[in-house]
Amino acid sequence: MVFTDQIGHTITLSAPPQKIVSLVPSQTELLYTLGLDAEVVGITKFCVHPSTWFRSKTRVGGTKNVHPDIIRQLSPDLIIANKEENLQSDVTALMAEFPVWVSNIQSLADACDMITRVGDITGRAAAAHTLANTIQARFAALTPLPAPIPTAYFIWRNPWMVAGGDTFIHEMMQHCGLQNVFGEQLRYPVISPEQLAASGCRLVLLSSEPYPFREKHLAELQEILPEATIRLVDGEMFSWYGSRLLEAPDYFRTVLTP
Repeated sequence: MVFTDQIGHTITLSAPPQKIVSLVPSQTELLYTLGLDAEVVGITKFCVHPSTWFRSKTRVGGTKNVHPDIIRQLSPDLIIANKEENLQSDVTALMAEFPVWVSNIQSLADACDMITRVGDITGRAAAAHTLANTIQARFAALTPLPAPIPTAYFIWRNPWMVAGGDTFIHEMMQHCGLQNVFGEQLRYPVISPEQLAASGCRLVLLSSEPYPFREKHLAELQEILPEATIRLVDGEMFSWYGSRLLEAPDYFRTVLTP
């Protein structure tokens, strides 16, 4: 069968894959949710969920420093990658040797499309469609704030970096009713303290990943925005686009509670 991924690339498989390598943490968790324990043979060092897989599955490097020699030893019949999280050079090189399916996620619709397509390609179509429908229903039941709060979502420190308007994080903020004050910028722009002070930001969210923000970092930003509310948030809930989305709406309700 021929399968098309989310960047328009096609792969051909004669049967559901029996040896899968996942290069994306959130999609690794999705494969676990779909019941593909025996089929997944390789993951990255950042694929921390489920913890049983993190301890037992072969690690093939990081999301941006994949070790092709380890992947060759595993002889996968499917590799699952992502346009943003993996390096194009790594993905292109792997495509020359193995079937590689690439996701490209910027919205909830993209995420649900990815879930159903991964289900189709792995022989878990029914479970994947049920999962996607459940996620959509839970997001539909999430009531956003009636008056959007000007918000900045930080992913990095030194330099300060925030989520821009063409990211999955931005869409999650919109579902919460949070106005991204840097929504007119693309990807993950570097911003200055002066830009932040002039942004009108009233709420600052400090993500737990990729930079591990902690309580000690709140004071730095409070000096720049003395009137703003600053909170630490679970970055997985805002940026993981697999089965973790099942939990996101309930988590967002806690973020929105004054």
